[in-house]
Amino acid sequence: MARKVFFSFHYERDIWRTNVVRNSGVVEGSAAAGFHDASLWEDAKKKGDADVKKLIDKGLLGTSVTVVLIGAETASRKFVDYEIEQSIARGNGLLGIKISSIKDKDGKTDTQGAAPARLTKAGAPCYTWDQSKFGDWVEDAFKKAHPKG
Repeated sequence: MARKVFFSFHYERDIWRTNVVRNSGVVEGSAAAGFHDASLWEDAKKKGDADVKKLIDKGLLGTSVTVVLIGAETASRKFVDYEIEQSIARGNGLLGIKISSIKDKDGKTDTQGAAPARLTKAGAPCYTWDQSKFGDWVEDAFKKAHPKG
């Protein structure tokens, strides 16, 4: 069954790789703070942390799984821990996907960064991107968060 997924990622560094995952055809819809309109994200950042958090909270609405896309700098991204904490609070399934092996628009891969500490602390599994397994991983994360269906 397709799940609506919130993607947590480093926008400036990993948007291309994120689009590869998002466009894999495995998930139903997608959400991420600022994902659909970069200008909304930039406007919220200019206004302050509270507005960014509101944008993230809005992006999480209606989602059932949060996928943290782990690139070279994801763990140091300012709002990644907030996204993970809010995902846990709302009962979303949670997993990490290492995406540095996905080629960018120039055909280059990147160095792989560490998983965010909050993701590891939550006991979420982390995988290396594999389109053929992504749907199963999302479903497994949902079932782990909702064992009774």
